[in-house]
Amino acid sequence: MSFLWALSELRTPFFDQVFQFITYLGQEFIPIIVICALYWCYNKKLATTIGFTYVTSGLTIQGLKIAFRIPRPWVLDPEFQPVESAVAAATGYSFPSGHTQSATSLFAPLAFFFKKWWQKLLCTAAFLLVGLSRMYLGVHTPLDVCTAILLTFLLTLVIQKCQKYIEQPQYTKRITCLFLIINILFCVYAYTMYDKGFIELPYVQDCYKMAGAAFGFTIGWFLEYTTLRFTQEGLTGKEKLLRLMIGLVLTIIIYIIPKLMPFEFLLWKMLRYALVIFWIVYGYPYFFTHYRKQL
Repeated sequence: MSFLWALSELRTPFFDQVFQFITYLGQEFIPIIVICALYWCYNKKLATTIGFTYVTSGLTIQGLKIAFRIPRPWVLDPEFQPVESAVAAATGYSFPSGHTQSATSLFAPLAFFFKKWWQKLLCTAAFLLVGLSRMYLGVHTPLDVCTAILLTFLLTLVIQKCQKYIEQPQYTKRITCLFLIINILFCVYAYTMYDKGFIELPYVQDCYKMAGAAFGFTIGWFLEYTTLRFTQEGLTGKEKLLRLMIGLVLTIIIYIIPKLMPFEFLLWKMLRYALVIFWIVYGYPYFFTHYRKQL
């Protein structure tokens, strides 16, 4: 907490706005938009790598959150005050940092992908700055941030090393089954923690949202890889932009409509996120692939 207190002494209205903007890079919609653009239009392989990194690190971080159940800094020290504008998005337990995990799962694979040193430096600076912003805003401790960066970066390395297996058809079913089993065990673990009274409903809902995203990604990836194998070749810049804009609009619609329905049970929360990610990974590619064939 001493480090957070030291940072709080440096706060100004200007830097509050700057770090609030930086922390938006860790919001879940940023990786999703980047994955959509890469996956649909530019580099499907890179987008898949980011997707695997995001879901594996997301499940890990959510699992650790409900395992350790460490409160936010202002709960640990009632005299400490975070930046007010950051509190609304600071849901769930504090350890580890979900925003930092989200940013690292996006920018770490990009850092490995880019060849030039300044591109690698910018990507590395991006997730480090998101971690710093979480501490400056007073919503996470250094332990929360450093753990999220370290674990997500290690998982990024693992996914990079496993890339050759991900791309080989003989391993597709094994990878899919492994991820589905991990998801199922994660859901059982989260519900057991809730049923035993260790965590409250909002925390298990966060876990089921992440599990839903992982289910949607895993099943969508398997179906796309085994039955569709769409290509990005032969598209003009205008066609890529049109594909992206239409896809994002439809994705927003698919995200919003189920949210308006008055269902609150856990499986519905999971299904909503699974549907959105499945649409991104398989549904929309199926749509524009068959549409192009008809044309």
